[in-house]
Amino acid sequence: MTSPSSGSSAAGSTQSIPTTGYTDPAQQNYAAEYTGDRGTPTTETGRPDVEGTSVGALMGEVAKDLSTLMRQELELAKVEVKAEATKAATGAGLFGAAGFAGYMVLLFLSFALWWALANVMDASWAALIVAVLWGVIGAVAYVLGRKKFAAVHPKPERTVETLQQVPGALKPN
Repeated sequence: MTSPSSGSSAAGSTQSIPTTGYTDPAQQNYAAEYTGDRGTPTTETGRPDVEGTSVGALMGEVAKDLSTLMRQELELAKVEVKAEATKAATGAGLFGAAGFAGYMVLLFLSFALWWALANVMDASWAALIVAVLWGVIGAVAYVLGRKKFAAVHPKPERTVETLQQVPGALKPN
């Protein structure tokens, strides 16, 4: 009896599981430190020492170890999802800022084109030309977008096809 662990490092392990760059100290202590007599003692050869232990006690220990493992895996998944959601939110915010900056660039380029045309003709005609130019761009974008939406099939065709291939014995009555 040299080790208090049953050989599986997941249930009684004190290793910290690496996350994907997320280092929130409040969330990182999800792997509990080993305290107490959890785990089956092992022999000197590394095999579980189960002499004199009832099957019920062993099954209870397996259930406890599985429960601990599942809680640790769930906590790890929560930490990873939170980290990925934080990254996604930051990326979405940056895309929003880039979109707004692009809008401002188009706005000021439109003003510059208007003023450049105003040097050649009346300012009202120059503004009308810029507005018509944006109207043409908008109409082309509308037609292309409508064509793309017409090609969208909301029903998942391949999933429906594969579900129809399920044997009749597995279908609900």
